[in-house]
Amino acid sequence: MTKEQPQNRKIIEVSGSDREKFLQGLTTNALPEDAEGLRYSAILSPQGKYLADFFMLTRGDRVLLDVDGDLAAPLMQRLSMYKLRADVALTLSDMTVAVGHGTLPQGAYADPRDPALGWRAYGQSGLPNLWDAAGWKTTRIAHLIPEHGRELIPNDSYILELGFERLNGVDFKKGCYVGQEVTARMKHKTELRKGLARVTVSGTAVEGDLITANGREVGQLHSISGDQALAYLRFDRAQAVMQAGAAEVHFAE
Repeated sequence: MTKEQPQNRKIIEVSGSDREKFLQGLTTNALPEDAEGLRYSAILSPQGKYLADFFMLTRGDRVLLDVDGDLAAPLMQRLSMYKLRADVALTLSDMTVAVGHGTLPQGAYADPRDPALGWRAYGQSGLPNLWDAAGWKTTRIAHLIPEHGRELIPNDSYILELGFERLNGVDFKKGCYVGQEVTARMKHKTELRKGLARVTVSGTAVEGDLITANGREVGQLHSISGDQALAYLRFDRAQAVMQAGAAEVHFAE
């Protein structure tokens, strides 16, 4: 699993005359205009499974992708695979990323996923990272925010099961993109059978433990902070009290 540190970010610059059309055919969310600020998005496999999530920011003739440092190289490789003859250039930038909470600094952007996640700023010197790892994790769990390498697993996760609609990370009106058909079908189901949930843990359990009920597997524990945790569950098997490791797991629908 990845280390819990929200400032471990890299910036990929996408430039060239075809940059907007290129990204529009790949990302789950529409590109922001200059005045629209930051947008959260993802890129999917043709089977509709999560590959990477990132923030998009339009700055003049460039689109900036703010991505987890561990995902920067795989995302560059994936984007290059789709580039073909398009007039698109991909550059790994040394631009700084600052994240924090509280008063929004001048030139910073509110995190589009949830107001509780604070702000993000790009290329501004003198702005410290104001999230500590423990505080970030506690806030993520409280507001049901998945993270790459923990809840978001490349080539395994489906973004709607992980809450991307609630997190403003998918636009159902933007048109086709890779993986769009699978995502649209899931959207129009009557309800999702599996998904991310917040649970309470009483006893000793570790991240990755399987959750069971009546001897049947229900899901898996992911991020844990104190007695609160995020879990991926089969809702049709979930009960008010379940087990994981030596702990009881309490779930309220």
